[in-house]
Amino acid sequence: MQLPLFDRPGDFIEGRFVDPGRADGELVIASPAHVHDRVSIHGHRLAHVDRAVEAARRAFAGWRRLTDERRAQVLRGYQTRLRAHREAIALAIALEVGKALWEARTEVDSMIAKVDLALGEGARFTATQSIDALPGEIRYRPLGVVAVIGPFNFPGHLPNGQIVPALLLGNCVVHKPSERTPSAGTWIARCLEEAGLPAGVFNLIQGPAASGRALGMHPGVDGVLFTGSAAVGQHIVRDNAAHPERLIALELGGKNAAIALDDCDLERTARAIAFAAFATSGQRCTSTSRVIATTAIAEPLIDRLAQIARAIRVGHPLDPDVFMGPLISAESRARLLAAQALAEGAGIDTVVPGGAIEVPGREGFYVRPALRRAQATALDVAGYSDEELFGPDLYVVAVPDLETAIGIANRSRFGLAASVFSRSRAAFDHAAAELEVGVVHWNRSSAGASGRLPFGGAKLSGNHRAAGILAGMTCAYPQAVLLEAGAEGALPSWPGIPL
Repeated sequence: MQLPLFDRPGDFIEGRFVDPGRADGELVIASPAHVHDRVSIHGHRLAHVDRAVEAARRAFAGWRRLTDERRAQVLRGYQTRLRAHREAIALAIALEVGKALWEARTEVDSMIAKVDLALGEGARFTATQSIDALPGEIRYRPLGVVAVIGPFNFPGHLPNGQIVPALLLGNCVVHKPSERTPSAGTWIARCLEEAGLPAGVFNLIQGPAASGRALGMHPGVDGVLFTGSAAVGQHIVRDNAAHPERLIALELGGKNAAIALDDCDLERTARAIAFAAFATSGQRCTSTSRVIATTAIAEPLIDRLAQIARAIRVGHPLDPDVFMGPLISAESRARLLAAQALAEGAGIDTVVPGGAIEVPGREGFYVRPALRRAQATALDVAGYSDEELFGPDLYVVAVPDLETAIGIANRSRFGLAASVFSRSRAAFDHAAAELEVGVVHWNRSSAGASGRLPFGGAKLSGNHRAAGILAGMTCAYPQAVLLEAGAEGALPSWPGIPL
């Protein structure tokens, strides 16, 4: 098979790809779908973090002084280059992440669409606002140099959703991709280079976790936009405790619940929940892992979910008609299987067993979708029901009413997303007002999101700096401007200051 190999392209610093020279090491990326397929090789050098930040600082003054129209023109060119390279980018994502090619293509399409959203509706939230009956305005200023530290599961879409608004507002960016999926970042750099972005405005560094930490606490960085685990997010906050001037925007994990009421449409509900639980092999921060169903619908819903789970086709991401590929790594699979063993040991009933599976001709990290039936008294299984597993695992618990369902849904350290399935708008509105989450869906999959809405969570799922349509507000600060009311009239006077 022809693979989209990036063979040591180098970091992207000050407008060009730079060989690390005496590299500290190399990221040799094998596909989790077949470990004998080498997808890319990226050298890394910790000293390049300093070089990239310094390049961004030098470029900042010139970039922010360009007009909005000129910056938008460059980003339109970037969008054109993304479209031209769509298939190659999708192939690299599919093979490095292990997600099905159809899904990787939708990820690139989301990257392309983000430019329109950022330049259109998104720009309204950071546009200059005049204040009625006051000679004043609210203007938004760029932070300066912004670090964008990306995740492995959406290595193109999620960083792109922060990079584009940051650049539009006049920031310069240093991007550190996940060490598991570096190639999407290289493609972003290549497309921006081809679009004519001035040197130093966007920089890319590859490397392990140490590179990301060095970037996230670098004294030359004015903002850190991070997507990933709650544990790493906590490290970033601690690393920056002495720097309250540095904006930290965190999009972290979830333990997302779907509430299904007796009056829901069974088939639509089952299909939406199954998609949310098993798409991207359960490796979405918005994946549904808990279903809280009222009594009359619980067993029919379990039966239908079991049918869907058993029928899902697991395989290599480039094989036709595959819905679900492998997990990202052997370590991820081992953690998932260990957590599932805890559930079984706690007496949670197995309806559809998970477990590792073999895909003929492929040596990868494949697992089956898993479905379990839990009692409300068995929902406090440390390491299973309280942790984001990041795998295709789902359990259903039956409850008597909506209030009980809301209480169980809120019994989590996370608060990213939730779904409510019911024909009653009143029931949904009541649940939405009570659920402690940043994103709530009515009769829709929790794993979906709209770029025209905010995206972020409460509790351990974030720090109240939403991405999505509000992403620009995480890389700018408001400036209050009081204008001269007019030179006519009496001079101002105050007690104790003679005229």
